[in-house]
Amino acid sequence: MQKARDALFVAMLVSAGAVVLSAQSPPPETRAREIFKQLVEINTTHSVGSTTTAADAMAVRLRGAGFTDVRVLEPMARKGNLVARYPGNGTKRPLLLLAHLDVVEAKREDWSFDPFVLTEKDGFLYGRGTADDKTMAAVFVANLIRLKSEGYVPSRDIILALTADEEGGPNNGVKWLLENHRTLIDAEFAINEGGGGVMKKGKYVTSEVQAAEKVYQDVRLEIKNSGGHSSLPVKDNAIYRLSAALARLAAFEFPVQLNDITRAYFQRAAPAQLDPQTRSDMLAVAKEPTDTAAAARLSAQSSYFNALMRTTCVATQLDGGHAPNALPQVATANVNCRILPGVPVATIITQLTKVLGDQAIELSLVDEATPSKPAVLRDDVMTATETIVRSMFPGVPVVPVMSTGATDGLRLRNAGIPTFGVDGLFDDIDDVRAHGRDERVGIKQFNEDLEFHYQLITALSK
Repeated sequence: MQKARDALFVAMLVSAGAVVLSAQSPPPETRAREIFKQLVEINTTHSVGSTTTAADAMAVRLRGAGFTDVRVLEPMARKGNLVARYPGNGTKRPLLLLAHLDVVEAKREDWSFDPFVLTEKDGFLYGRGTADDKTMAAVFVANLIRLKSEGYVPSRDIILALTADEEGGPNNGVKWLLENHRTLIDAEFAINEGGGGVMKKGKYVTSEVQAAEKVYQDVRLEIKNSGGHSSLPVKDNAIYRLSAALARLAAFEFPVQLNDITRAYFQRAAPAQLDPQTRSDMLAVAKEPTDTAAAARLSAQSSYFNALMRTTCVATQLDGGHAPNALPQVATANVNCRILPGVPVATIITQLTKVLGDQAIELSLVDEATPSKPAVLRDDVMTATETIVRSMFPGVPVVPVMSTGATDGLRLRNAGIPTFGVDGLFDDIDDVRAHGRDERVGIKQFNEDLEFHYQLITALSK
C-alpha cells in the first residue's frame, strides 16, 4: 500500500513540474516554496481534508532526497502522521521537530481568494494554513532535504513529526504517537510552534520563545424553559436570559495574574516598544506587586497583552429556538476559556457561574482540559536563538513567552519531553490572521524563517 501511494505521488509531482530527484538541487527558497505550495493546496481540514495525503506527499519528497526511515502512520482514514528520522552519530539524544498538518476550516465565500490555492499578492502568500502551521512544516522538510544534500552529519538524530488533529478532531497525532509509537518520537527536547517574531507597523519588535501556554477549555451553557406560541410572548425567554448572562460575561475581566514567564516577557520586551508609555507600563507590570493601573492600560491597548496577564473566557458559538413562530425552549452557547497555567478549571467554572448570574443556566465542560507545566528554558536553545536573532535581526530582543493559545507542545511536556516554541517567522501583532479570513505570511518573512530554522537545526545538532 505504501509503495502504491508513493508511486502515485511521484507521478503527481512530475506531472506538476516538480523535480523529486535531480542531479542539481534547486535553491533552498525555491524548494521550500514548492513544498509550501503543495502543502497549502492539500486540504487538511477535519471535515473533508486528509492529513494522510499531505503526509504521503512529504514522505515522497524525503525518500526522494535519500531518507530511508520515513513512515506514514494512520490511526484512522484521512488522519495520517509523518515521522521521519535523520540519523546522527549518537553523541547526543535526539531532537524532535514538530509541526501539524491539519488546518482549521475555511469557506471560499468568506475569503478574497481560494483558501486552498497558494496565492501571491503584494508581497504576501495567502492560503489556509500559511501562518498555522504549514510554513513550519514546509520549512522543516525543506531544511532537512538541504542538510541531507550537503552531507551534514548531526551529533544527534533529528526526528521530524508532521501530525494530525492539532486543531481538533478525534485522533490528535501527538497524543496517538505518544501512546502507540513513543520510541519513534522520543527525544531530549522538541522545537514546536508557539513562538516567533512580533512585528508592529513594519518594525521587528521581539523574538519570542514559548516555554508555557494557557489551558484550553470549552464550556457549554444551556438554559431551558417551557416555550410556547410566539404570539403570546412572556418575559421568561431562554434566548433573552442567556443573552443577558453573556452580556455580563462580556463586561467581566478575570484578575491579573503574572507568572515567572510573563514577568520576564514584559521586562525584556519593554525596551523594544515604540511607545514610551507602553515601555513604562510593561516595566511596571513586571514588578511585584503588579501595577494595576499599568495593567489596565496595557489590556485596553492590546488584546495580546491582556491575554498574557489574565484568564480569558469568550462566547464563540450561540444557538437557540426550534422554530421562527415559537418561543425558544432551549438556548445554548459555547464559551471558550484560555486559562492561566496553574489555575484549576474548577476555579474558573465557579467564577463563571457567579458572573453569569442565572442559576437556571447549566454549565458543562466540553471535553477535558489538558494542563501542562511550563518548561525550564534550556541554555542551548536560548543561546542558539539569541545568536541567530542577533545575526539576522540586529537589535531585536529574544524574550520568553507564554502562548495565549494552545499547541501540542503541552502533550510532549506532559510526557517528559521539554518543548519550546521557536520560530523565525515575524507576523504583525495588530493583524493576526491565523484561523481567520485571508490567512497569510509575508514572502520576505517566509524566506527569513527558512534560513532561521536552517541555522537553528544545525546549532542544536552540532
